[in-house]
Amino acid sequence: MTLVRSFAALAPLALLLLACPGTSPVTGPKDKAGPSPSASASVEAPGPELDAPPPTPKKAVFKEYHGESVADDYQWLEDGTSSDVKSWVGDHNRRTRAFLDILPGRQALYTSVRKFVEYGTPAFYAFQHKGGVLFSMRWRPPKQQPFLVTLTPVDKPNAEKVLLDPNTVDPSGNTSIDYYVASPDGGKVAVSLSKGDRAGGSIRVFDVGSGREIAEVVPQGAGRYKGKSIAWNAGGTGFFYTRYPAEGEGKPEDRGFFQKVYFHKLYTPVKDDAPAIDKLPRLAQIDLETSGDGKFVTARIESGYGGPKEHHVFRQGGGFSKVADAADEVERTVAGPDGDLYIISKKDAPRGKLLRTSAWKPQLAKATVVVPEGESVLLDVLPTLQRIYVRSSAGGPSEMRWFDLKGKPGGVVPTLPVSAVHEVVLLQEDDLYFENESFTEASAWYRFRASSGKVEKTAMAQPATADFGDATVVRETCTSKDGTKIPLSILRRKDAKFDGQNPTILTGQGGFGVVVSPDYDPTRRAWLDVGGIVAVANLRGGGEGGDGWHKAGMLTQKQTVFDDFFACAERLFELKVTKSDKLALLGAPQSPLLMGAALTQRPDMFRAIVARGGIYDMLRLEGTPNGAYDVPEYGSIADEKQFKALYGYSPYHRVEDGKPYPATLLLTGENDPRGDPSHARKMAARLLAATSAKAPILLRSSGDTGRGVGTPLDHAVLEAVDVYTFLFHVLGIRKP
Repeated sequence: MTLVRSFAALAPLALLLLACPGTSPVTGPKDKAGPSPSASASVEAPGPELDAPPPTPKKAVFKEYHGESVADDYQWLEDGTSSDVKSWVGDHNRRTRAFLDILPGRQALYTSVRKFVEYGTPAFYAFQHKGGVLFSMRWRPPKQQPFLVTLTPVDKPNAEKVLLDPNTVDPSGNTSIDYYVASPDGGKVAVSLSKGDRAGGSIRVFDVGSGREIAEVVPQGAGRYKGKSIAWNAGGTGFFYTRYPAEGEGKPEDRGFFQKVYFHKLYTPVKDDAPAIDKLPRLAQIDLETSGDGKFVTARIESGYGGPKEHHVFRQGGGFSKVADAADEVERTVAGPDGDLYIISKKDAPRGKLLRTSAWKPQLAKATVVVPEGESVLLDVLPTLQRIYVRSSAGGPSEMRWFDLKGKPGGVVPTLPVSAVHEVVLLQEDDLYFENESFTEASAWYRFRASSGKVEKTAMAQPATADFGDATVVRETCTSKDGTKIPLSILRRKDAKFDGQNPTILTGQGGFGVVVSPDYDPTRRAWLDVGGIVAVANLRGGGEGGDGWHKAGMLTQKQTVFDDFFACAERLFELKVTKSDKLALLGAPQSPLLMGAALTQRPDMFRAIVARGGIYDMLRLEGTPNGAYDVPEYGSIADEKQFKALYGYSPYHRVEDGKPYPATLLLTGENDPRGDPSHARKMAARLLAATSAKAPILLRSSGDTGRGVGTPLDHAVLEAVDVYTFLFHVLGIRKP
């Protein structure tokens, strides 16, 4: 299955927003065009007076946890269907717009940022090579959404044929392709479509030759993720897919849980589809993948996000059988063209080792070690008839190597320095396409020729809209509270002086085993041009250091992540990169807790915080369908020890009356299937009631999107402009 990385998801500062409830959509900046950006930062720029926040009544509710009574004054804001809540959100959105829309310099930012967001994404991405046909998602502004094309022959971008364009299906731009999967022979393609980033896509099938839609529409049900996965059978006569319970199936409280694997035979009633893997965990999240020849389908079943995993394999002519249980610590299984099953295991190898057993009769206990554990973290494997390609993470940046079928090292696939490899696609004769980007080099597709060991950049690349030739990346380390060394990447212009005066953005994640790798974000050009610096931290809780690195920052150890982050800020001060009143924090979608923890634990350390899709009330989190999936990472209030840890750092409960809090922009989406928007509502109310500072605290809630994937182009541009306008104003950046 190929998950579609939307253009919004590829621009970290263009991820969330859209039209605000209770107001008319903003279509552009309102001040007159200013001059082009140039390096200049001074005292905080004058701006409009911020309206008083809407009145927010306190309606205290008390609940006892393990003998401790906890008050919640704003629990009433959790009900997003309430007319009172909708009115409250609309009032906040109007207040936010009234402030941001007339800040000085917005027009100049709009002009430059729009160009960056429009063309900051690869022209082609999410490749699949099936039956000699290359499938790809295509991005071509000013279209609001990417669309699906075929490329025959490969390497000829001008030979593209449009297979499905959601912009034609829905001219409003709110319908997007979640993911697609081509059949093994390349004759058919199954596509998941959804509208407004809502949970619950539907699968539609198309004939590749004619482009016509065929067969039935298969709904996948509403859940934390959009159905999630598809895998064709060998003959292309049907496919396995994942689905949540539909309305009327099971108990109402089970909607959004108990995902299962079904098989659908084309041209038969969907109601007759039978489960192919049953009796799965309540929090099952399932990834299906068909082998290149279609003989095998692997299923990775994770209980909760970052939770224990089990693995199954389907063999042509048979059924699914379990290969590994949670105790086996298997991360990934891939069926190779040689009939073997390749297994990435962390059992007694926290950075991962590669095992092999028969895919026809898999026996994990008798699997042989092909690639032992190394210094880098093993992330993925791609076996061919003659080679085994592996992709690893070296503290964040990617590495690619190849071995022969016996595990003998063969060589390295050349990649950009300090870069990330996102996708790898097998062509023929062991040749590869791979997508590669760095902090300073735009994402592009490269071809690795196995015969020569050479890499060449293909024509399937978007021309870079921002030139970072005058920039450099420095890899630093900082020392956390317990002495652990934490990697830190610093992107700056080569002429930037470390005098403590640089406006700086610090970002990081530190959760769910997610690897934070180098990324090309052209909107950073606007930041560098005013003397700004960007710092990216590789915190514990992520996957950069392997399983042990992740476990050091999860459950009752979550405070470790925050300590790492604070240590990175202190390191920036020590290096005289910046100082506290020049430092802003930018939250990533995969770090919903980090910004809230920084805001409440060290408000003196930062001048501004932008948080998107945040979670702040850690005691109420698991009571929501979204939050239930996060229990393996954060813990449960049912466990007394975990409750004490959760309550100890829960941002919503750690806000103190009378304390001065920094300028804060809270971004959320009402359709976010992964982060309940009630968290941002409650946090905004609590901060506004408590703070003694005059710094702006703003809530911006999207009424028709979620966390970014599927966001129309115009909305993505406006969100990026708002973020930079806010940061420029708060940090006192003036553009002459």
